[in-house]
Parts: sequence; structure tokens; C-alpha cells
Amino acid sequence: MPDSGWDPTGIYDSYRFADNLPRRGLLVDGRPALSGIDPERVARYVLITVRDPLCAYDEDPAEQIARRLDTPERIGRSGMFTTYSGQYEGVPVTVVSGGSGSPEAELIMHELLEFTAADTFVRVGGSGGIHPRVRPGDLVVSTGVVRDEGMTRAYIPASYPAVVHHEIVPAMSRAAEELGCRYHQGVTRSSDSDFCGVGRPGVGGYFQPWHTDILETWARAGVLNGDRESAAVVTLAALFGRRGGSVCSVADNVIAGRAFEAGAGHVAAIDVALRGLVHLARSDAAKDSGQTAAEIR
Repeated sequence: MPDSGWDPTGIYDSYRFADNLPRRGLLVDGRPALSGIDPERVARYVLITVRDPLCAYDEDPAEQIARRLDTPERIGRSGMFTTYSGQYEGVPVTVVSGGSGSPEAELIMHELLEFTAADTFVRVGGSGGIHPRVRPGDLVVSTGVVRDEGMTRAYIPASYPAVVHHEIVPAMSRAAEELGCRYHQGVTRSSDSDFCGVGRPGVGGYFQPWHTDILETWARAGVLNGDRESAAVVTLAALFGRRGGSVCSVADNVIAGRAFEAGAGHVAAIDVALRGLVHLARSDAAKDSGQTAAEIR
């Protein structure tokens, strides 16, 4: 937590049911119950992924990305999450896969924030294009997130900004440039709904009048893409004094008439996220040592 000079646990301590609740969350056999992770083996840098069929993964995304790591080890598995740790270009990295949406992202973020020393969380996955200039196969390095979902409002009012940490944006952007990826910096919108809430018809073509304005409203505001998890990762990381960010591939763009392409750009998003963590790690090492990032290489 940020050092604000006051105790944010005071409200909880006065809660009349405090003694009836596990203060830090549920444990099973000494491990966080929802993920089953070994907290001591979680790296500082964490990638948050989703088992998303639209990304055209060949296997569980945690397992797919783990194959890119040196000495990968599975450090947790449950009915909800799979977690691996290893090294990428010498940088310790943990990758976790789970289900879609802010509520499920909350569950893994809670256990990582509460039980581990990890301080950097990057959502990597797929998204839909909103602004007409974003094409299938492009990447979006988020600078901030519209919190148009419900979970984060349980923590803090909607007026609280979901701002991506200022050190993550340049690291991921530099990685995209080095790898020659088409990318954009800008705002992402997170929604709970993947149909009417993002301007797509429900069952039988169901729409209400306001659904037909959703995409154009956010495109006029300059929002680039939409997903379901970025708001959770960025907001919770910021609330608890950590770094949160998002790198998403774009699979389609309804406004621009660009049809869905399963998995478009998603391998590139993984490449950029991993390479971006290398840049972050070098910058962190430089800050700790008083050197420049170039001298750390």
C-alpha cells in the first residue's frame, strides 16, 4: 500500500464481522485457495492471460507462454487458474491463465497482491477495435482504461482513474518498435458484457436503442479498443501501490468494417509483453544501482 500516513485497515478492524472472516483470503493446505500458487515462487513481473478461444491459442495460454521461458515450472494449478514461473532473457517472469472478465481477474489479482511480492502486472490478450484507425493484427499499448465494468466499482467510485503505470507504457512501446509491430498508444475500454454492452447484438438480434450508439460514442472520445480485464488489472494494481498495464491484440473493428480474424496479432502481443518486461527489469535494476538502463545491458 502507498505510505499515506494513515491506517486504511481501521475500517476493517471496526467491522463487526471481522473476527468471522479470513483477513487475507481463503487458504487450502497453506496456499491461496483460488489459484493454488506457491507465493514464494511468484516473480516480480507477472503476465495475466485469459483462456480465450478468440485468441486461437493452441493450448492453455499459461502453458503456451511458459514454453517461451527458460526453466519454466508450474507453481500453481486449480480449477480456475494455471500459473508458471521461469525466466525470459534472464528476467524472472510469472504467467497465469484464467477465465474471462473483471470478476475472475479480481480473484487472481487479490491473491497475487495479498500473498506475493510481485509488483508489476501486465494484462496480455485479445480485444476488439473501437477507433476506426485500429486494424485487426494491430496492438494497443494502453495508457489508461475506461472502467465500464462493475467489479472495480465495488472498490472505488467510477471517477477514480484507471491510469496505466507511467513506466509500463514506454517499456511496452519500445518493445513493439524493436519488434516491428504495428501498435498504438491510447485508451482501452473494459466492459462486462461481450455482446450488447459493446455494440454487438444479443440473442436473436436483441438490441435497445442505446446499444446502437456505444461504439461511436467511445470512438469519438478516442478510445482505441475494448476488452474485459484491463480495468481490473490496472485499477487494483494502482489501488494497492503496484504497477499495472495492458498490451492487447486487436481481432476486428466493427466501425471500420474489418472482419474478425481469430488470433490476429496475438503472438505479437505476447512477444511485446515479454520483451517489455525485459526493458522494465533493466530500468528497475538501473534505479536500484544508480546506473542507466543502457549500462545494465
